[in-house]
Amino acid sequence: MKSDMKGLNTEVVHLLDDKGLHISAAESCTGGLFAALITDVPGAADVLNESYVTYANEAKVKILGVKQSTLDAVGAVSRETAYEMAEGLKNRTGADVCIGITGIAGPTGGTKEKPVGLVYAGICINGETEVIEMHHDGDREDVREKTCLEVFRYIKEHI
Repeated sequence: MKSDMKGLNTEVVHLLDDKGLHISAAESCTGGLFAALITDVPGAADVLNESYVTYANEAKVKILGVKQSTLDAVGAVSRETAYEMAEGLKNRTGADVCIGITGIAGPTGGTKEKPVGLVYAGICINGETEVIEMHHDGDREDVREKTCLEVFRYIKEHI
């Protein structure tokens, strides 16, 4: 794991703790890496509310309330799905910060319209949800790590 990510995850956990905020995550392409980076930090129990790996579309619908019509219309890897993941997580957990990550880590699964490395993160902070679009290069591990790094940066800048 890259040292800048290790420092950033610690910073974010401490920042959340200092502000009395709780975080939850729903991850698809990162497969639990984001939550694992939080729990790597001593004291994470004070800030991590709940975390889910919603890899299958069925899990996105069942656990997060993502609409099947959204998945049918635009697919799992989309701005809309990331938004619904974050909103569904907020409704399910009540956490102050809710993260919904969906994308294509590769090496397969990409298309011309949705290439490997395309990731969307729905980020809900205190009830306001934004979606960020990322395009990462590298292998599967690189895409997953770079995604987590960007999400930690976003949280740090917006809480």
